[in-house]
Order: sequence, then C-alpha cells, then structure tokens
Amino acid sequence: MLKNEASPHISKTTRLPRKRFYRARAHSNPLSDSHFPVPVSPCHVDYSLHYPQLFPSDRTVNSKIQFADIGCGFGGLLISLSTLFPETLMIGMELRDKVTEYVKERILALRVENPGQYQNVSVVRTNSMKYIPNYFEKGQLSKMFFLFPDPHFKEKNHRRRVISPHLLDEYAYALCIGGIIYTITDVEELGEWMKACLEGHPMFKAVGDEELEADPVVKLLSSATEEGQKVARNGGQTFQAVYKRVVPSH
Repeated sequence: MLKNEASPHISKTTRLPRKRFYRARAHSNPLSDSHFPVPVSPCHVDYSLHYPQLFPSDRTVNSKIQFADIGCGFGGLLISLSTLFPETLMIGMELRDKVTEYVKERILALRVENPGQYQNVSVVRTNSMKYIPNYFEKGQLSKMFFLFPDPHFKEKNHRRRVISPHLLDEYAYALCIGGIIYTITDVEELGEWMKACLEGHPMFKAVGDEELEADPVVKLLSSATEEGQKVARNGGQTFQAVYKRVVPSH
C-alpha cells in the first residue's frame, strides 16, 4: 500500500477504526488458556505503554489506575468516562484479541483528533477472571464495571460467570472502601444472579436510590456501550445492580 493511500480500516469521515474489520465472537471462554503477557505484580504494570503522554518511561508513576472496565467490548463506556473524569486513569480489560486491537486503535485515533484528550484511557488484552491481582493493588480501584457480561446460560457453565461469590473476593480486594461495582445486563436471570451474589457478600452493600440518581456514571451504563444501544433500539429491558465496597460488620 502506498504511504499516502487511505486505509480501508479507517473511516474517512470520523477517522476512527471501523468495527467491521475487528469483529469477533460475542464472548470468549474465560477458562481456556490464552497467550498474552501478564505482569508479575501491579508494580510491574508499565504505565508508559498505556499512558505515554502522562508517564514518559523515565518518570516515576505518581498516580494509579482507578477505574477498570471488565470485558470492555468496543470501548464505548471508557471513551465516555475518559472525558467525564479527565484526571482519572482508567483501563479496559478484554479477552478477545481483535476487539482489544480495535479499542487500542480507537483510543489512538481519538488522541490524534483531540489533542490533550483521551490520554487517561487505555486497554489491555487479559483474562480478568485470572489476573486482577496482577494489575491492581489492594484498595487501588474506586470503580469497576461489568456491563452486559456473557450470561453463560447453562448451569454447568455458571462457574464461567464474571460475577460470582469467589471472584467478588478478588474484586473486594482491589476496590477501596467506598468503591463501587456497576453491573448491568439484558438477561433477567443473570441480573438476579449478579444481584444475589453481591447481596450475599459481606463486603458489598447496595447503593441507595438517592445516590444512584446523583451518580452521572449510572446513566452511561445503558447508553454508552454497543450492547446497551442495541438493547435500547430493540426496546429491551435491562437489569442493573450497583454496590459499594464496605467494611464487613462482623
């Protein structure tokens, strides 16, 4: 291809990557072995790769990732959060390689088109069901997002669900006291499952209606992602559970 020839992967109007070149299966098996680099510990996460303008390689990291979008899909939520919280570092964690590549290209294109913006957002290909402790220290995160996760309908596959009692132990470790888990799905049974798991965990407490109403993030749960927009177009129903990390009472 000639150097000045337009890439078919990039939209001529928006200058953003086109999703159709990065399509993948709706979900991946989180229990299968995939091959990608994993940091030995949170202090080995290279911030200069994710946020090069904020962290040149010769500078000490003086702030840490606070938001994690688990199974971030095509990055719609991250892009919205990036401008809503411009001083907060955030990362998407996605298992599908093509989808991760799309989000990387999308972020890079947005940085070029909007100088000074989107420097606080990044994505990494990883399995968050296995490697959360490799990326985040105890109490590091203030928000975690689980938007339209794979429902794994068959009972034998419920162990693959990204919200489960034992995984909530890991999420509770990574979240600071007062940190919030946001979940949403269009599958009622999964919505009930996630709510029951959170309700039954001693380190999580439901966020009250007043606080939900005042939280600008809640409005993005159903509107910022491709999945949420699809549900809205089809007139579907969504089921959300938003819980806060608390100190257990016993």
